[in-house]
Amino acid sequence: MNEETPLPPPEEAERASIEPPEDSKAIRPEPGDLFERNAVDLNVLRELEGENILVAGQFSFEQVCELCKLAAMLEKLEIWPYHPLDGKIFVTAFFEASTRTRTSFESAILRLDGKVISIADGRTTGQAKGESLADIGEMFNGYADCVIMRHTDTDSTDQILQNLRIPLINAGNGSGEHPTQALADWFALLKWKPELALPPVDKSNKLNLGILGTPGSMRAVKSFLLMALLFHEHIDKVTVISEMADPFGEEVTEELRKGGIDYEVSNDVREHLPELDIIYMNSIAFLGDSYKNMDSRFKLDSSSPIKESAVILHPLARLDELDTSLDKTPHNLYFSQAHGAVFIRQALLMSVLGRLNALPQMMDLNQNPSD
Repeated sequence: MNEETPLPPPEEAERASIEPPEDSKAIRPEPGDLFERNAVDLNVLRELEGENILVAGQFSFEQVCELCKLAAMLEKLEIWPYHPLDGKIFVTAFFEASTRTRTSFESAILRLDGKVISIADGRTTGQAKGESLADIGEMFNGYADCVIMRHTDTDSTDQILQNLRIPLINAGNGSGEHPTQALADWFALLKWKPELALPPVDKSNKLNLGILGTPGSMRAVKSFLLMALLFHEHIDKVTVISEMADPFGEEVTEELRKGGIDYEVSNDVREHLPELDIIYMNSIAFLGDSYKNMDSRFKLDSSSPIKESAVILHPLARLDELDTSLDKTPHNLYFSQAHGAVFIRQALLMSVLGRLNALPQMMDLNQNPSD
């Protein structure tokens, strides 16, 4: 494949949209609303080529918005005829159990015509016999073009990067971070409100963001909150509802302070629900080598006093904190959030692997003529 000249488009096929059941009012935002009046700037995405993707805070506001706009285009159109990742091999190394993250990454890769070496269980690797992650990283250099890794150890990314010289994408490291989940979260929100990708026009119309969970020990919640700092001009206040007096920890508290965002901590769910526009929740905290479920006091169901226009996000898997009675209501943005993960990961993989020039000409809206 010639990476320098985009392929001429074959007969374009629009991807069938993922619609909710007929009797459901769950939200499935139209992807085209995000990019049709605000063209993708591929030059911004080229800044990610060859980069390790480790934490939510490494992205700029522009990079997140352009990734989301490209993902919206990929959701709208079939991309497989262009074989963007042809010849690229990915190791999906999951040393910790996963359903959605591993399969959505592998779906993204296969739909882009890449190849996958899948490690679905760390017990099948040399680490089960005592091999170091540093040595495993050295081996991966010769086997693949990119590694996507989930691990129970928070310092696992540091360990493997001692020797790994191909790009690493962090798919969850203990209680650390989950940056691509945060991208999926904000992709769902930007499709819901495309104006989030632009500087705010009316600063009196800011959103109240609520988080049910503990950012200090819930990696998806932490990454979502840290990425929210990029959208501070659109956010009036963040309310973190947690059973812990200090749900952040020193690192997150410092980032909040630097981000200049107004926030408060509470343990009363019902007091704050009527004022929240966005509710982000998770049930599982990773503590060292085990999981802890969030207190059942924070459960939401269709009888909860949720603002009529509010949306709910959840990275899934859920337990009883998010009742199925909300699934067919207009508050449900979490299924759209899960479905969109494939497309945002496609956009990220194409950017990191330097394959944006494989996009169809009609999608390459901001192509630099000198490329």
